[in-house]
Amino acid sequence: MYERPDDPASMLIELVGSRLCHDLISPIGAVGNGLELLQMSDRCGNLDGNAEIGLIEDALHAARDKLSCFRVAFGAAGDGQQLSEGEIAGLLAHMSRIGRVRISSEFEGGQPRIVVKMLALALMCLETAMPWGGAVRIGLAGRVWHLTAEADRTDPDRALWAWLDGDCETPRQPVAAEVHFPLLRLAAIQAGRPVRWSIDDAGAEISF
Repeated sequence: MYERPDDPASMLIELVGSRLCHDLISPIGAVGNGLELLQMSDRCGNLDGNAEIGLIEDALHAARDKLSCFRVAFGAAGDGQQLSEGEIAGLLAHMSRIGRVRISSEFEGGQPRIVVKMLALALMCLETAMPWGGAVRIGLAGRVWHLTAEADRTDPDRALWAWLDGDCETPRQPVAAEVHFPLLRLAAIQAGRPVRWSIDDAGAEISF
């Protein structure tokens, strides 16, 4: 795994993420526009309450939410880039809708994009630890973010969480659905923020 955020391979990973999200958002938007036109068309009759149209709308909204999250979590975060308080709140709303966890938060003001990237990746880590669902509380004390997760049951895979420590001897190789763990480590190096974590059978915590 790459240990420096300026490693060419690491930079390419972020650029690929940004490119994919950028190129996919336009056709998804076109599908949404086409669906609206279809619903307004007299030739199609009254589509209100149509089950098939409802399925398409649900899938479209889920795709938009996922792309919004992936663009922040997996895309490039250049120096000096900021996200407003409203943009962060919108990101958390997207993640709450597409995930299995309920997210509540208390914070004020905008944040550097790299920090919001860490927030999105940390939420993904917590969701991985709670495959049966749960709740996450997010708080900001000074410049330190605290994420506290609670669940009836967790999957405490410490060999996977060891990626957050930067110890390349003990972590196991992640699968594609777990790539956010090493990526959070890389983002932490870029931001200059150490990640602290704990996990047990009833929940987990991440702070940075």
